[in-house]
Amino acid sequence: MKRIAAVLSVVFLLLVLAASSAPAADIKLAHVVNENDAFHVCALKFKELVEAGSKGELTVTIYPNAKLGDERNLLESMRMGVVDSAIITGGPIINFMPRFGVFDLPFLFTTPEQAYKVLDGEIGRGMLADMEALGWKGLAYGERGFRNLTNSKKPVNVPEDMKGLKIRLMQNPVYVDSFKALGANAVPMAWTEALTALQQGTIDGQENPLNVIVAFNLFESQKHLALTRHAYAPNVIMMSMRTWNKLSPEHQKLVQESAQAAAEHNRAYDNEKEAEWLQFLKDKGMEVTEPDLSLFREAVKPVYEKYEEQFGKDLVEAILAVK
Repeated sequence: MKRIAAVLSVVFLLLVLAASSAPAADIKLAHVVNENDAFHVCALKFKELVEAGSKGELTVTIYPNAKLGDERNLLESMRMGVVDSAIITGGPIINFMPRFGVFDLPFLFTTPEQAYKVLDGEIGRGMLADMEALGWKGLAYGERGFRNLTNSKKPVNVPEDMKGLKIRLMQNPVYVDSFKALGANAVPMAWTEALTALQQGTIDGQENPLNVIVAFNLFESQKHLALTRHAYAPNVIMMSMRTWNKLSPEHQKLVQESAQAAAEHNRAYDNEKEAEWLQFLKDKGMEVTEPDLSLFREAVKPVYEKYEEQFGKDLVEAILAVK
């Protein structure tokens, strides 16, 4: 019932906005983070390219800060055609498309380049194609980045240091099982709720790429940063199939190409800024550790044993074989 009410509230908001200002060819693009985040950088590039390429025939209005709902709501709203487009992290997608969770296996990717080859290759494109049956057009993979652990309690150097820490995670069963295997108290919750929980101290920590830690000033509540790089997280630039099917073939081609270019811009931005973000966090007083990741990889082996059956051992091995 809460989900239905949330979607209906989005419908009402968008009807009001459409009546007041939005042109008929406007694409409503939503995401859940703030304007300092790399998702917004990606969204702005997409807007720039679509509007320039269509010579004003298409416009893009960006709704940041979860104005149109959390990511689960955005996915449902796109299926209904209420929201046109969104930039989404992988976790909520798994609730509709479990096989997508293969990308979230711990320590699956060791470099960005390996991830790009998989995502932009046959495996990744196949996942995007499968989204059409669920009501979404998967356009391109942008970047959330390699995820690292922060907490307010103590430095983390070995898995044993995580024992008992209450760590906020995306609502993603692979992440939950991974952190349980590492000894943490896994607490799945929406990002909009996590910020308050971190400030109030009802959870001890969270895991995210450096750009998120910077964009949301997490150094104010989190003293310790462990560079675990335990998962590489793409984002997905998506569109409602209802919206996609309304576009002309020329506009579909433009939107597809603009999404890929925006995704690559997002990746380049992250790679360029990573060292700067790390130094910024050190300057803000965060204590940074670089754990021996071999111990962490050993601890999460049972997670692979559990999910190889669900995702397919051949698929997992095919991803690991990409260098």
